[in-house]
Amino acid sequence: MKELTVSALYDLSHTAAAPLLEQVEYPWQALGKIGSFIQELGAALPAEEYDHPAETVWIHKTAKVAPTAFLGENVIIGAGTEVRHCAFIRGNALVGEGAVVGNSTELKNVILFDGVQVPHYNYVGDSVLGYKSHMGAGSITSNVKSDKTLVAVNAGGERLETGLKKFGAMLGDQVEVGCGSVLNPGTVIGKNSNVYPLSSVRGFVPAGSIYKKQGEVVEKR
Repeated sequence: MKELTVSALYDLSHTAAAPLLEQVEYPWQALGKIGSFIQELGAALPAEEYDHPAETVWIHKTAKVAPTAFLGENVIIGAGTEVRHCAFIRGNALVGEGAVVGNSTELKNVILFDGVQVPHYNYVGDSVLGYKSHMGAGSITSNVKSDKTLVAVNAGGERLETGLKKFGAMLGDQVEVGCGSVLNPGTVIGKNSNVYPLSSVRGFVPAGSIYKKQGEVVEKR
């Protein structure tokens, strides 16, 4: 399923996670390696450019992190990024340059490319968000199925087993997710697509599409 691959979804020139994502065919195959990759990358970051307030936390000196924000283990915050009041970065989070992690937003086991915005009351877990993707206020990734079975990706009538219990969403570059939407486990959204507000999304949304509701996805004009 070529449309689901790293090369189809992302321009890797916009993330420090490129060496990790280049090793895998599908982006979710990198989820279990994010923590160890951050530790390796962090240890190699230039000390004159990054603050190192905890053993596995690195913050670029040009980033703005609110004193009320929580940063757990294995966290890198890129240049010019803003981490706002009461953001909860639980751990295993590689946040790119010029990103926004907003008030009361929670991150866990994620890669956020440069320019990503998750600015208001978002939950993003076990997910990869591409360059300049944006999640509207209150939109979340649901990363565990209610029956706790393994997550599969459904695309074009085919079913691709991932072997993962926890898998949120893979958002391609410049994806726009409307306010209050839920991205169900195993959601993959192609580049330059838009999701209507208050949507419940599952499966694959092709690149250059508008997701209006389940079964109603149209090509952008």
